Amino acid sequence: MPDAYESQPARLAESWLAGFNDALTSRDPAQIAPLFEDDSHWRDIVAYSWHMETVSSAAAIADKIAQTTATSGAHNFALDMDRCPPRRLSRAGAQVVEAFIRFDTKIGRGEGLLRLRLDGPAGEHPTQAWSLLTALAAITGHDEASIHAGRQEPAFERDFGGPNWLDQRQSTCTYEDRDPDVLVVGGGHAGLTSAACLNELGLDTLVIDRETRIGDNWRLRYHGLKLHNQITSNHMPYLPFPKGWPTYIPKDKIANWLEFYVEAMEINFWTETSLIAAERDEANNCWIATIENADGSKRQLRPRHIIMATSVSGTPKMPDIPSLPNFDGKVVHSSQFGSGAEWRGRKVMVFGTGTSAHDISQDLQGNGADVTMVQRSPTIIINVEPSAQLYDGVYVGEGPSMDDRDLINASMALPLLKRSYKEVTDKVRDLDKPLLDGLEKAGFRIDFGENGTGWPLKYRNHGGGYYFNVGCSDLIVDGKINLLQYHDIEQFESTGVRLKDGSQRDAELVVLATGYQGQMFLVEKLFGDAVANRVKQVWGYSEETQELTNMWMRTGQPGLWFTGGAFSQCRVYSKYLALQIKAQELGLTD
Repeated sequence: MPDAYESQPARLAESWLAGFNDALTSRDPAQIAPLFEDDSHWRDIVAYSWHMETVSSAAAIADKIAQTTATSGAHNFALDMDRCPPRRLSRAGAQVVEAFIRFDTKIGRGEGLLRLRLDGPAGEHPTQAWSLLTALAAITGHDEASIHAGRQEPAFERDFGGPNWLDQRQSTCTYEDRDPDVLVVGGGHAGLTSAACLNELGLDTLVIDRETRIGDNWRLRYHGLKLHNQITSNHMPYLPFPKGWPTYIPKDKIANWLEFYVEAMEINFWTETSLIAAERDEANNCWIATIENADGSKRQLRPRHIIMATSVSGTPKMPDIPSLPNFDGKVVHSSQFGSGAEWRGRKVMVFGTGTSAHDISQDLQGNGADVTMVQRSPTIIINVEPSAQLYDGVYVGEGPSMDDRDLINASMALPLLKRSYKEVTDKVRDLDKPLLDGLEKAGFRIDFGENGTGWPLKYRNHGGGYYFNVGCSDLIVDGKINLLQYHDIEQFESTGVRLKDGSQRDAELVVLATGYQGQMFLVEKLFGDAVANRVKQVWGYSEETQELTNMWMRTGQPGLWFTGGAFSQCRVYSKYLALQIKAQELGLTD
């Protein structure tokens, strides 16, 4: 055993795991509950049941574990010797021992993370868990290594006249002789990470996207776009970005990478293809999915599963502004905006103060336009460095492997996230005070998120409402970009807007950076009201499960799944989404 596993953190974790294994054999809540602090949290990702759920409090955790241990068969909990050794560190404002764990279930292998609080009731000798993550890591006989072994081919074919690799790839992509197991709608990073994980589990997967070229959902966005979080959190499964890439990746570089990723991971992908309707064939346990190509031709596919990967920010949301038709100038949604070069010396109004609004305003101002931003609601503003990166602290700097960091990410139950983000936001408010004071002086309304938890939870509940400052906020402070509050506008007129004080603000272009429809908009449109009523909601935290609603998990509609969010979210949770679908295909689910 390595020395690191003989340390005090390792001994504390091993002692707790031994007690936990003993308690599991009893399946008695009265024996399980004393192993958890009163204010403790257990997050299970399809290991104990085919759900993602967070349970809080010792009593509730003990009851749930006792109820589900028999069906899951979870046992043999131990330290995971193949991961980062147990260690002391600060997590969510508490001093803890953090230990990676492994365990076995009836159908496969589990992974997880245990935290014992060193500043809790027992001090330096904790005997109760503060947080526990359990997650399904692999299905026995159907793990990636087993599937790879089954795919091995002879070094050379005896018949050199037969189809070569390229012939086979091209034939596979046509689906002339079969239907896919899984149809993924949307070919951005969310769709591709899901497809890659499904492929690795041997599931026949087809991705469709309405754009002309793979990566166009990034390539065709506004000229100056870059990712605003660092490269370390944005890797995709199986293929990390090359060393030496820029810290903040430009949109075209991301677009080209997605194109490369499809080729390297052998993902079946149809461009210029849209899903226009889908209905469930209950008798055959599949969907009848009608797709349309760019030439207007249609085809029906019968996948057993459909994953909607159309982004939580997919369909433009156009605000209801009754007087907008009065305006004679040009009106575009931010998704249609290209470059500010053609607007040099001209007046432009940008409605909105989220990320797109700021980036577009900065692009316009840099190209010599006279820009006015119109603020509709308070917005979270954070300097991109160092403040914004503090929220992604698990991915910044030297430390464990990416797989280990992803498991740490997954282990943060919602109550711990709130504690952690509140701590970071308090620090960020101090770091960014000069900027925030300047913005407020300029009339900008600032938000710090629900209960001061910052941008991540606002994004996960509402899909936007924040901006990482890469210069635009400074332009507002310096008066180089004008600011107007929406509630001060009386109405649009032919040349601009009339304010409630009677003054006029002219514009030739209005950019509506007003956000996007949620995924439910497309569910209703493509699947109909009955399916929408079964799904009910996508995205936003559920009070009952303390999880993002219907993301990467079974929904009220069998065979319909959802993915989306940041690169890191898609990388972490696509694996668990793929495992659930594989388990259903194997008949393992309840």
